[in-house]
Amino acid sequence: MASLVAYDDSESEAETEPAESFNAAGQVKDTSDVVKPRGQDFASEAPGVTEGAALPTKHGSHEDPAGHRLPLVRLWRSDPGSCPSQRLQWPRTEPEATFPTGKPPRPSLWTSHVPAGHVPLAAARFKQVRLSWGTYDSPKPSSCAQTKSETPGKNGNSLQRKRCEDCVVPYTPKRLRQSQALSTETGESKDTEAQGPSVGRAPAPLCVAPRVSEFIEPYLDSPYRETTIPRKVLFHLRSHRGPVNSIQWCPVFAKSHMLLSASMDKTFKVWNAVDSGRCLQTYCLHSEAVRAARWSPCGRRILSGGFDFALHLTDLETGTQLFSGQSDFRITTLKFHPKDHSLFVCGGFNPEVKAWDIRTGKVVRSYKATIQQTLDILFLQEGSEFLSSTDASSRDSADRTIIAWDFRSSAKISNQIFHERYTCPSLASHPREPVFLAQTNGNYLALFSAVWPYRMSRRRRYEGHKVEGYSVGCECSPDGDLLVTGSADGRVLLYSFRTASRARTLQGHAQACVGTTFHPVLPSVLATCSWEGDIKIWH
Repeated sequence: MASLVAYDDSESEAETEPAESFNAAGQVKDTSDVVKPRGQDFASEAPGVTEGAALPTKHGSHEDPAGHRLPLVRLWRSDPGSCPSQRLQWPRTEPEATFPTGKPPRPSLWTSHVPAGHVPLAAARFKQVRLSWGTYDSPKPSSCAQTKSETPGKNGNSLQRKRCEDCVVPYTPKRLRQSQALSTETGESKDTEAQGPSVGRAPAPLCVAPRVSEFIEPYLDSPYRETTIPRKVLFHLRSHRGPVNSIQWCPVFAKSHMLLSASMDKTFKVWNAVDSGRCLQTYCLHSEAVRAARWSPCGRRILSGGFDFALHLTDLETGTQLFSGQSDFRITTLKFHPKDHSLFVCGGFNPEVKAWDIRTGKVVRSYKATIQQTLDILFLQEGSEFLSSTDASSRDSADRTIIAWDFRSSAKISNQIFHERYTCPSLASHPREPVFLAQTNGNYLALFSAVWPYRMSRRRRYEGHKVEGYSVGCECSPDGDLLVTGSADGRVLLYSFRTASRARTLQGHAQACVGTTFHPVLPSVLATCSWEGDIKIWH
């Protein structure tokens, strides 16, 4: 069936286009007497494509190089009243198809479901990308999607051109179409997205205002007040292009307006999440997903580790790398020693947990266990002990699911802490009581004593959320009265720590909420992140 989209018909001078007409009901009818709704074959009426963008940029007028008028133009010239000029607004001189800088067109289903001859120029310029977080390599275009001007030779018959018009562009998955829609909303250039972040480039120094945030300053000279339950979204941060694995407020109270986020898009970012919700700096130091990133206790450095086996300690004031190490496994968790800030512990896809010294750049201790992966690490007793959560569980009990270690001697203190058949993707300590919490894949939070023999409380359990294999985080409020956790269905749940009753449920995200953290100074500010790549600041 002939299309109404203008194309180069100069290949065969003797070939004529079948006549078409518009009936009174505003429908197009071709020679085969098949009635189609008005505008169905117009590329310019595809949603999100601007008028005139469907015209080939090859022609400067309504006539082709051979002097023949295009079919639609001939029809318009012969009977101006029969062409829907009010809707198409065809100009006398065809302009070049350009993308508006203010509001880029949105991609539509025309990009993936219409014949190649019907694809508008604006939609054809969307590049197909590979489904990999942070990788935006565009493959070569399919031969079916090439335009007529790219077809070699002038003696091709009309049957071959007909088959090329009727071929279908390969199906574009829904997730890829959503990523294309997100890229057009951000207004960034397609070439930049195709290249992705430049790995290893030196980050610029972080420009931080010398004064303290006006929202935080009134709370610095007074003790922390009672935590209030947040109800509304203050900022919605959407700069990441992959799942956000973790978030953390700056531990220095005077600079706690800054929020650190690590993402699967190979970057970690620093935000002003209190005053403006603006991204202050993006760091592209890793070639794979950044699974963990932590502030140093001084608030001037960030330690990051990812799936590329690399460790980086970045100075925010100068943008230089103070430490760079190469681990022998993919890193999933990092924690600074609470007393000696030059030491940190990392774990990942390996039976060992290793302690590094930043001053020497070497591993100083190894903690070996018959496990496959370390999920989280939590320091206890001011750094003399720490817990490691693993993915090991036996049939009758969860032997080695949570292991307590002596930091100095690398000896196991206990590996019989959690006796239920669930793994624990995250751990959190209470700020005022000697207890800690473990997020379990049994869809509940378990409470344990933080001193040997680390007994689990049988009477207090926090239920109602879903984990479903995600690394869902949990945390206590600075005053210890509230407990917050994410959920695999996107909700954010707050519990009363004393009674284990649910205080409030926030409908936070469309996908799994994997990170939650209270602000260390402001009593009513909460940050959450999700698997869809966005961050929300609640108040």
